[in-house]
Amino acid sequence: MMGAGTPALVAVACGGTGGHLFPGRAVACELQAAGCDTLLFVSDKAVDLAAVRDLPADAVVALPASASGQGRTRAFLRGAGRSLQIARRVFRHRPPAAVLAMGGFAGVGPVLAGRLCGAKVFLHEANSVAGRANRWLGWLARETFLYFPSAAHRLRLRRTRVAGMPVRRAFQPRDPRESRLALGIHPDRPVLLVLGGSQGASTLSEAVLATLPSLAVFEPDLQYIHLTGLRDAGEVRRAYAQHKLTAVVEPFMTHLEVAMSAATVAISRAGASSLAELAAMRLPAVLVPYPWAADNHQFFNARSFQEAGAARLLSQDDATPERLLAEVRALLRSPAGRDGMKDALARRHQPDSAARIAAFIREAIPTPAPPVARGRQPSHLAVDC
Repeated sequence: MMGAGTPALVAVACGGTGGHLFPGRAVACELQAAGCDTLLFVSDKAVDLAAVRDLPADAVVALPASASGQGRTRAFLRGAGRSLQIARRVFRHRPPAAVLAMGGFAGVGPVLAGRLCGAKVFLHEANSVAGRANRWLGWLARETFLYFPSAAHRLRLRRTRVAGMPVRRAFQPRDPRESRLALGIHPDRPVLLVLGGSQGASTLSEAVLATLPSLAVFEPDLQYIHLTGLRDAGEVRRAYAQHKLTAVVEPFMTHLEVAMSAATVAISRAGASSLAELAAMRLPAVLVPYPWAADNHQFFNARSFQEAGAARLLSQDDATPERLLAEVRALLRSPAGRDGMKDALARRHQPDSAARIAAFIREAIPTPAPPVARGRQPSHLAVDC
C-alpha cells in the first residue's frame, strides 16, 4: 500500500512497436516531472527491449508479445492471460493509482490488472482509425486521448479528447549542419532519410534500393541515412557501397532526432508516432503507408497529412523506382515547396501533448501528502527522459 508521502505510481503500457513505446516514455517523463513514479510495460520483442536498454531494470516490465489478427485468437488469449498474471503479480507489491495504455494489445493485461486493483484507466489512440484493443478496452477508460479527431467516430465513446501525439523532448528543430557532422557526413550536401518503422522496413528498403541507380545519376550529391530494422542492415550497406554513395546505415537509431535534423527529405511509413516526429522536426516526407497495418490505418494517417499539405503520399504499389525518384526530386528541387510543407507540419504538431496528458492523469488521481521538511527523493522507478 502507498504510505504517506509516497509518490503515486502510474503504469504506462506501451509495448509492441516503437510507435507505442516512445510516446509512452514521453508521457512517463512528464508524469515524473509532475511528482509521480512510473513503470513501463513493454513487450518482449527485440525492438522493444532495444528501445529500453538504457533504463533501470526496475523501471520496465517485459510482457509476452501477444499475437493478434485473423486466426490467432487462441494465441492472443494465451498471451493476454500471461500478461494479466504478470501485471497482477507486479501490482500486488505496489498498486498503481492509474494505468495508461498507449494502444495495441500489449495494454490489455496491465489495464485489466490495474482495474482489478482499483486503478483509474486511461487510453491513448494514436491512429486515425481506432484499433481493436482500444475499442475493446474503451468502456473501462476514464478518458481516451486522441491524436486524430476522426478516431472518435469508431470508438463511439463520450469520454474522448483530442490531446495530440506525445513525442520526446529531444524532437525539436536544430542546425542540420551540426547533425550531419555528428553523423560523419558532409555538412552542406542534402540528405535523404529512410524510415521503415518497426514493421515493414524490408519492403520499403527494397523499394528505395531499387531507386538508388537513378538517384545516383540524377542526384549525385545526395547523402543517405537509412534505418533498416533488425534484419537487413548488411544487405542495405552493400547496396550503397556498390553505387559508391555516402550512407549511414543502421538497424536502429536511439537518437533519431539527430537523423531527422540532418535530413532534407524523408521517405517514411505512416505510423502515428513517425508522423508526429516528422511534424515536430518539420521534416518534409514522402509517405509510403504499410499496407498490412490493421484496418489500413497507416493509409488514413498519411491521407490526413497529405490533405493538410504536410506530406506526399504514395501507396506501396505505386512506390516504383520512377515514382519514388520523381517525388524525392520534386521536394529536393523545390525549397519553396519544402517550406510550405514545413509550415503545414508545424500546424500538425502539438508540443505540449505529453504534458497535457500527464496533467490530466495527475489531476484525476489522489495527491499524497509530502513528508514534513523533506523533498521528494529520486524514484527508483525513474524513466530517463
